[in-house]
Amino acid sequence: MRAGALSPIPYFCRMKTLLAALALLSDAPAEHPDTLYSIEQVEITASLKSGDPSRLPIASTEAGMYRLEREGVESIKDFSAIAPNFYQPSYGSRMTSSIYVRGFGSRIDQPVVGVNVDDVPYMNKNAYDFDFYDIRRIELLRGPQGTLYGRNTSGGVMNISTLSPMVWQGARLSAEYSSAESYALRAAWYDRRGDSFGYSLAASFAHCGGFFTNVFNDEKCDRSDNAGARLRLQWHPSLRWRVDATTSVGYTDEGGYAYRLYDEHSGTYHPIAYNDPCAYRRLSLCQGLVVGYESDKVRLSSVTSYQFLDDRMTLDQDFTPRSLFTLVQSQREHAVTQDIVVRNADPEARWQWLCGAFAFGKRLDMSSPVTFKRDGIDDLILDNANKHIHDQFPDNDIEIGTDSFVIASDFRIPVYGAALYHESSVRLGRWTLTAGLRFDYEYTSMKYDSRSELPYRFNLTMPEFKMLHTRFAGSERQSFFELLPKLSATYSMRRGEVYATVTRGYKAGGFNTQIFSDILQSKMMIDMMTSLGVYIDGVGTTSYDSAAATRYKPERSWNFEIGAHLRPAAGLSLSAAAFLIECTDQQVTVLPDGNNTGRMMSNAGRARSLGAELSVRYDNRNLSVAADWGFTDARFTEYDDGQADRAGNVLPYAPRNTASLSASYTWHVGASWLDRITLGARLHGVGEIYWNEENTLRQPFYTLLSAHVGLQKGAFSLSVWGRNLTDRDYDTFYFKSVSRSFFSKGRPISFGIKLNVNI
Repeated sequence: MRAGALSPIPYFCRMKTLLAALALLSDAPAEHPDTLYSIEQVEITASLKSGDPSRLPIASTEAGMYRLEREGVESIKDFSAIAPNFYQPSYGSRMTSSIYVRGFGSRIDQPVVGVNVDDVPYMNKNAYDFDFYDIRRIELLRGPQGTLYGRNTSGGVMNISTLSPMVWQGARLSAEYSSAESYALRAAWYDRRGDSFGYSLAASFAHCGGFFTNVFNDEKCDRSDNAGARLRLQWHPSLRWRVDATTSVGYTDEGGYAYRLYDEHSGTYHPIAYNDPCAYRRLSLCQGLVVGYESDKVRLSSVTSYQFLDDRMTLDQDFTPRSLFTLVQSQREHAVTQDIVVRNADPEARWQWLCGAFAFGKRLDMSSPVTFKRDGIDDLILDNANKHIHDQFPDNDIEIGTDSFVIASDFRIPVYGAALYHESSVRLGRWTLTAGLRFDYEYTSMKYDSRSELPYRFNLTMPEFKMLHTRFAGSERQSFFELLPKLSATYSMRRGEVYATVTRGYKAGGFNTQIFSDILQSKMMIDMMTSLGVYIDGVGTTSYDSAAATRYKPERSWNFEIGAHLRPAAGLSLSAAAFLIECTDQQVTVLPDGNNTGRMMSNAGRARSLGAELSVRYDNRNLSVAADWGFTDARFTEYDDGQADRAGNVLPYAPRNTASLSASYTWHVGASWLDRITLGARLHGVGEIYWNEENTLRQPFYTLLSAHVGLQKGAFSLSVWGRNLTDRDYDTFYFKSVSRSFFSKGRPISFGIKLNVNI
């Protein structure tokens, strides 16, 4: 039963009726094991904007609490391949939330997917990777969703709903122990006082001992500790008003960065071995306030949020036992958002309309000092400087009188944005025609200050060391205005709908902060050579008056899609889609030429993606089966990176295929000591993945097998699970640093046992 299918009485009257029904469910006796999970079948509220995605002209994947917990979906990464053409690899740390959808994605800066939790948009992708607990429902809408959701949703949007105290009351406790000496503890309390007020408090802690060893110090490099808490207050003072206030806090302290050197000539992997520490720490806070009002004619919703993120990344940036250079990047960001949505109240009206206004402001303060050590000074600075000197003075050198120095870089980056949007749908018999448009404006600036001090001398003419002071400071600004239209047509049949949609996608532009250490290195070289009166091979002629070259433009795309949502029989549903995406100014991560220390975002010209998706679901009382498949052929159509023409090459990092097949069967035992047994398995496939624009390195298609066994008696359930049961060896990430190649491996076989208590 779905809210949209009920009679056209006021929305909150319908909600009161459904809450009363669910109150009866929550008081059901313990011998009914589906009490908690039965709430998946009743939609109290959908997303404020999207409605029921299974009946809209959108390619979507939805999963409720039972499926999420049954299949071990504990983060956004675990949703990979469950949704066709959706992939988030696990590598690095929780900061590296790289998401790829339908061939497009991003390793740094702006994501291609927006994330909303209880209708609050998360503004920084560094906060995307968090532990799921008491997640009631996830819906992923694929394809550009910019008309309703704005910036950085060119690949889609993920709406996450947490368990509501107005829906279920009681305590939820769980304890889990798994491979790598890992364990997790979670506890939550849900309570409702009368019909108008409910509150919940949930907390979790998880520890991972680490799967990968750094052989340099014989320690696990990917250990982690993660903690979170969520307080939710819901107040329904009348049939027309509702207030939902949520405060979430998360803390992460981890190692990560299990990168191993790869020899491209021999095709061999070296062990993980680096001498300087790697770590990531993050504190995040999100406060959201959703206020809703409904009259007989309109529904009004206001979503207000404040978000704070404070994180620190420490890297041995060369990832070798040598002392080349390290990075410590600290970020502190404050963000405020306001979204107001007005829509008609009658779900049966022929004309459905929605209007909205959105505004946000955020300020990022970032410090990213790069420390050059002795080997880095010799290899990256002196070798380059002295090769020019030796052309004329073969017996003399430039010398640096320290074993380490720091290139300090500080940034202040405020971003402000505002948007107006509208979407209308008109039913004409079996046809529904939809049109929407968003006016989106964004302004951003960057104030930068990069500096260093370095003692140096030329041993032919300078008996003493001289201090070289280098500074690069200034500001840059840019603004963007976008029109994001949407057109679709839906034809309704007795057992489903078919649709065609055209939408425009938009991913915001910005500034490359990770390249400033390279800029200052070049400026130091120029200043050093100039002070010596040496001008060789053009050295000293480059101007660094501004950082205009660090800008990158927005990425824009058009998505053309046809699809269907079909329900051919009871318990059986099928969704299919075919799409074509034309992208201009595609954002790609590139490395500067030579022995670089940073990376930057660049616009690659044009790309296109062509593909198809298929999802099949079957559910009855005992058996659940789900099959998902996605195929994407995404290629550059125009891209010359200065070294070669890459037109026709496959876009790197995004898989060409995703596949998932899962099944579970439940036996209702009814014994005095056992209520039911559940057996389940899932086969998850990804690949092939090309790792570079040249398409010379790739990860072939691979599959991972998982399985679980669950036993339940009353309020208690015990499950045993295994993941990557065939112990498949596969790569999840590739990159280059200082002209060396590195890979990150996927996790090996692992097992766990989990106890849940719902009372």
